[in-house]
Amino acid sequence: MTEYFTMDAYRQAANVIQQRSGLRPTVGMILGSGLNALAESIEGATVIPFGDVPHFPAAHVQGHVGRLVMGVLEGRSVIAMQGRGHFYEGNSMAQIGLPVRVMRLLGVETFIVTNAAGGLHLAYQPGDVMILRDHINLLGMAGHNPLFGPNLEEFGPRFPSMNDAYAPRLRAVAQEVALRAGIPHHQGVYICLAGPAFETPADVRFLRLIGADAVGMSTVPEVITARHCGMEVLGLSGISNRLAGEEGSPPPNHEEVLEAGRILVPRLETIIRGVLNSPALGSL
Repeated sequence: MTEYFTMDAYRQAANVIQQRSGLRPTVGMILGSGLNALAESIEGATVIPFGDVPHFPAAHVQGHVGRLVMGVLEGRSVIAMQGRGHFYEGNSMAQIGLPVRVMRLLGVETFIVTNAAGGLHLAYQPGDVMILRDHINLLGMAGHNPLFGPNLEEFGPRFPSMNDAYAPRLRAVAQEVALRAGIPHHQGVYICLAGPAFETPADVRFLRLIGADAVGMSTVPEVITARHCGMEVLGLSGISNRLAGEEGSPPPNHEEVLEAGRILVPRLETIIRGVLNSPALGSL
C-alpha cells in the first residue's frame, strides 16, 4: 500500500517545530554527506532531532546526522536538515517529501539542496561542483513520485511544471560565486536512481547516453516537492568519484564519497554562503 499524508499530518509536524523555535525561516537547506559543519555554524541555533518530529523520515547513512537546525546564517533565517532519509532505507516517497512541505508551512521560499554524486560526464573530476540545471527522474518514471495520492491544493496544482525546476537566477548567482572563488564547477543534469547498489559499467554507459552528467540516490523527489510548493530551488552536487563505465574499472564505494567530501565541503560551503550573501537576491 502506498503511503501519503493528509494536510493535518503536515501541520502537526510544523507545529512541533514551531513550539521549539519561534523563527520563521525563509531559506530551507538539505545538507548531504559531510556538510554538518555548515549547519553547526548557524547562529542562535535550535536543534531538533528528526525523531522528535512526527512522520519525519529516518536518516541512518554514515555522514547524515539526522537533525534539524534553525537559526541565522549569513544574515538569513534558515532551517537546515543535517542529512536526509533515503528511499533505499525504506522511507516512502511521501516521507521523503514531507520535510520539504513542512518547511513551506514554516515560511520557506527558497530551497537549497546538496548531494554527493558520481561523475558521468567525462570532463568531471572528483572534487568538482555541479550546479544542477536539470534532472532526469528515472525513479519517478518507474512509478515512485512524492506527489502520488490526493493532490493538496494548499501546496500546489495537480500537475506541476518541472520546466526551470532549478531557478536560473540562483544558478547564475552560484556560478558567479564559484568563478570568483576559483572553484572547479559545471552546470549539468543530475539523474536519480533508487540505490543502494552502485551502478554497473553498463548502467554508467546507459545513463551517459541518455544525457545525465552526474548520478545519485536522492534530491529529485525533494526538488519535485519543493517546486510543487512554489519554492525556488538551487541544487548543488559534489562530484565524489568519476565513473568510467568500463569493465575492470575500480568500483565506487561510500568511503570514497566521504574522502572527496573533505575537498568538497569548503567549496560547497563557499558557494552556499556566497548565494545567501548575494545582493542580487534582494530580500530572499
